[in-house]
Amino acid sequence: MEHPTSASQLKHTNIGVVGLGIIGRGIAGLLRRKGFSVFVWNRSPRPVPNFVGSLEELAGLCNYIQIFVSDDDALLQTVEQLSEKLTPRHVIFAHSTVAPDSMRAAAEIVERRGAQFVEACFTGSKGAAEQGELVYYVGGTDEALREGRPILEASSKEILHIGPVGQASAIKVATNMVTAGSIQATAEALALVQAQGLPLEKFVEAMRINASYSGTLAMKLPKMIGRDFAPHFSVKHMLKDMQIASQIALSHYLNLGVTAAARDQLFEQMQWGHGDDDYSAVLRKYLHEPSPGFSEEPQIQEPLEQSDAEESIAASAGAETQNVESQEACLVASPESVLGFSGTMNAPAPAATPLRRGFLKQLLSRFSSGEE
Repeated sequence: MEHPTSASQLKHTNIGVVGLGIIGRGIAGLLRRKGFSVFVWNRSPRPVPNFVGSLEELAGLCNYIQIFVSDDDALLQTVEQLSEKLTPRHVIFAHSTVAPDSMRAAAEIVERRGAQFVEACFTGSKGAAEQGELVYYVGGTDEALREGRPILEASSKEILHIGPVGQASAIKVATNMVTAGSIQATAEALALVQAQGLPLEKFVEAMRINASYSGTLAMKLPKMIGRDFAPHFSVKHMLKDMQIASQIALSHYLNLGVTAAARDQLFEQMQWGHGDDDYSAVLRKYLHEPSPGFSEEPQIQEPLEQSDAEESIAASAGAETQNVESQEACLVASPESVLGFSGTMNAPAPAATPLRRGFLKQLLSRFSSGEE
């Protein structure tokens, strides 16, 4: 059976959307506004048009299925459930940011049934999805990409073919490393500006004419200044992507210091219950504006407060040394607490998370050597 090859023909073909998070919900709405017939499924039922009872039912109704689930396990479970109903007439689009090996495993499950598989990682957040301005990094065979291109064109402004399945996922993780690192650096820069008593708006003005300015900063900086952390790309999802990067780095003996720092600060926000906020919420650590009589977080000494730390270091050097050693031992014994995928997202806040062990070790080293 031949697949439609034009947008006008596709409007007479059902499209399935799996996962009604920020992006999946935006894509489903966009496709409907463009005249497509859209059926949807989500793990938790939603009061939306054409919500079907199961993934099997969705596969029976739709030749084209776009999957917008959050992580590796969810993607693999989804394609496994779909697989019983897949035939050569189906084209499956995997839009999740997952490890390259997980994407290849999902492709194998789909292709085993004779269906086509398109890896279609995207860049762009809520607004881009709703306006059809996503950028897709795609992987797959030439035939699969040819069949799937009209579907992707309906919600994108650009499609970049990276290579075989798995390679687009690696590119997507790499680009998110830059994004997370940029926002982490911006949060720290705002802390420095505020510590100097300067208006934060002056930093925004300076960045607008700086070579380092980017589309991400244009979107995020005003919201960060206004403490607007409404989710466009959540803490929990960016943390998941930084964990993927860390796992890949570990397997290739790479030391990714900036990525590790961004990951740790996202993890801290998760521990404080901000996983559903926008990932720019890492700013909370540096700029506190609690309501009168309310403290959102316990008061933790910040690295920027050098004078206070130096005044107290002599009195507490012995205690800090013992504390750092015990924390480092804990890290060696349980690396999966930060790097592992399973259990991270719902872990309770620990009593003493080693958030600044590198800073403490630096101070202790300076103290013991007599360096000022």
